[in-house]
Amino acid sequence: MDAVVDKIPNHVKRVDDKTLESWLADSNDTAKAILFTDKGKTSALLKSIAIDFKGSIHVAQIRNTDKEKASLELFGITKFPTLILLPGGKEAEGIVYDGEMKKEAMVAFLSQAAAPNPDPAPAKVKLPKSKKPSKAKETEGAATATEEVLEEEVTESPSPEVETEKPIVLPEPAPPIDILDTEKELHIVCLGSKTGTCILVLLPNSPDEVAAAAVGSFSEVAHRYKLHQRKLFPFYVLPQKNGGYAQLKGALGLGNDLEIIAVNGRRGWWKKLPSDGAIAASDVTEEAIENWVDAIRLGEGAKEKLPKGLIPEDEPIVEEEQPAEEPIVVEEVKVEETKAEEPTAAPEPHDEL
Repeated sequence: MDAVVDKIPNHVKRVDDKTLESWLADSNDTAKAILFTDKGKTSALLKSIAIDFKGSIHVAQIRNTDKEKASLELFGITKFPTLILLPGGKEAEGIVYDGEMKKEAMVAFLSQAAAPNPDPAPAKVKLPKSKKPSKAKETEGAATATEEVLEEEVTESPSPEVETEKPIVLPEPAPPIDILDTEKELHIVCLGSKTGTCILVLLPNSPDEVAAAAVGSFSEVAHRYKLHQRKLFPFYVLPQKNGGYAQLKGALGLGNDLEIIAVNGRRGWWKKLPSDGAIAASDVTEEAIENWVDAIRLGEGAKEKLPKGLIPEDEPIVEEEQPAEEPIVVEEVKVEETKAEEPTAAPEPHDEL
């Protein structure tokens, strides 16, 4: 599905506070539609709508962040997603869409400014009229309008010569994210004084379907980043059998069976996956997980301070004491006295030369 969505042409303009004014001023007579959303990616729904109204309505998207307050205040946006139609021309007021985010209803709403592009017409099949007269003509014999029986033309079968199809290449399955089995591993990779950002999926002893879906979504997101050679902080599963599981939940006040948090030991902050109460299946879809991960990467949203004692402080380096040197004992070596040999007389020089 992701591969197909990526192939959809994207005619949606991404705007923000800095580029909104110039985008509105461009082609002022043309109708415009703006979607205010808290999602980072452009959905397949909005892409298809931009295609339907290409050439008649310019479509844009603004993401809800702390940096886009001016755009939100300009249009009075308080909830997300919100779709606004600007008819263009002399119409100054925008029209707010209050229906469901479904294509048929959204297309009908935008059609008040311009008609959508027609779909390609299907190929016409010629059906010949039957030479057999209808029963009405046989019985009455009158020259009136008669029923016509349509029979499909018999066509020749297509040429049996078919090009050899290319083999279907299945995508690589996403390997599961790593599991932290011991408390020592937890402190080394996530809860150390020098560790960076990491995400922990705290799993109970008996995980349910939502927990399995969460692990699957994180595995897919991590695998996708790896295939595109994009850097991303690590994801880990923290099982209940790990000694640091209960300590972490107690220190952070986490009470649900399934908990998902991001933590940064070096900077001393943590944040929880947003949800209304217990985590539901809709909170752990791939799209929801990827949007949350993007928000962490961009530094968006509030963070909470880690409680003291959760991250161990750096221990001072203590030099090992060198053992005291033992005194060197020099053993006395008795040397036997030997009688000095008498020197031998040097040979007398020869006078031959």
